[in-house]
Amino acid sequence: AGGHHLLLVGPPGTGKTMLARRLPGLLPHLSDSEALESAAIQSLAGGVLEFRRRPFRSPHHTASAAALVGGGNNPRPVEISLAHRGVLFLDELPEFSRPVLEALREPLGTGQITIARVLRTVEYPAEFQLVAAMNPCPCGFSGDREQECRCTPDQIRRYQMKVSGPLLDRVDLIVSVNRGGLRPAGGECAEASAPVRARVINAADRQMQRAGRLNGRLDAIGLRAYCRFDRAGEALLEAASKRFSLSGRAQDGIHRVARTLADLAGTDAIGTAQVAEAISLRAERQIGGNASPR
Repeated sequence: AGGHHLLLVGPPGTGKTMLARRLPGLLPHLSDSEALESAAIQSLAGGVLEFRRRPFRSPHHTASAAALVGGGNNPRPVEISLAHRGVLFLDELPEFSRPVLEALREPLGTGQITIARVLRTVEYPAEFQLVAAMNPCPCGFSGDREQECRCTPDQIRRYQMKVSGPLLDRVDLIVSVNRGGLRPAGGECAEASAPVRARVINAADRQMQRAGRLNGRLDAIGLRAYCRFDRAGEALLEAASKRFSLSGRAQDGIHRVARTLADLAGTDAIGTAQVAEAISLRAERQIGGNASPR
């Protein structure tokens, strides 16, 4: 609902990819101006996009940095720009090369990509929502309740360290997806897509009316203006920051997510319940490139 970058972590077969591919169907349609902007980008790359439908791009993990973020002698929009105003899905995140993952840091922070060449510099918009998925370890079953993990602690650490801390700092939501985690015990979906999408649209409308942008894109000024916690909320965040060694960027992300949770609840004030949930959604699982609990 807030355009937050998301990482899903869990064993194979738990529905991570299915969840990611369903996400665009829950998002609001593009506005007319956004649709025209997206269509212009697609046309530069020789593609066509269904009008007002948010783009969804899913490059393979063998993609080069040039294919993902741009480059070459004749710069043109590539994956991150083709995902502008939509979703960029990176499955098997640690399998992407380190240069590819590190090249994402600039557009994740600025919403655009700059390609410098000898004779000119080209800028393309790249304000996408990153949705990534990964296994917790090389065999995929670390922490699984049904299948034993075959990896050593060092193998798990080295696998998770393929995703750097600075990149993870730009991801507001790091969520574990366990077996049975997508459905309640009764086996039925907890909520149909239509009411979920309606709540997402209402929350997004609140954000656009308040700040002119989604919470996931709020800058430092927006954080101070719209994401204030009360004294109890700040104390909760301070305790979590000490326990999980959260960076300043990660704490900013918790402020943004808490603001979105309050918007989903239809409230102006951010309560301690939203702060606690935002912390759990950021610190529920610590990945190797992130700081671990003390």
